[in-house]
Amino acid sequence: MDGRAAADGAARKASTRFVIGDRVRWNSEAGRVSGTIIAIHTADFDYKGHRHHASPDDPQYEIKSDKTDHVAAHRGHVLQRVRGAGGA
Repeated sequence: MDGRAAADGAARKASTRFVIGDRVRWNSEAGRVSGTIIAIHTADFDYKGHRHHASPDDPQYEIKSDKTDHVAAHRGHVLQRVRGAGGA
């Protein structure tokens, strides 16, 4: 791992922290999606048939979509907090 890759990894781990109930948005294959954080994982976990890696320094968040019942798991560095009412 070169210096830039190490710095990128550190920046991702230092990304914004979220709490259950926070409204966030992210990019998906279908475009911008917004939702509410319903769980925070700080240890490796199985989700939708896949092993996801998480730690206290690099948690993954489960987010329920505002428009559907779909639940997604993402790291904090891909999420943006949605401020105020109205959402994304």
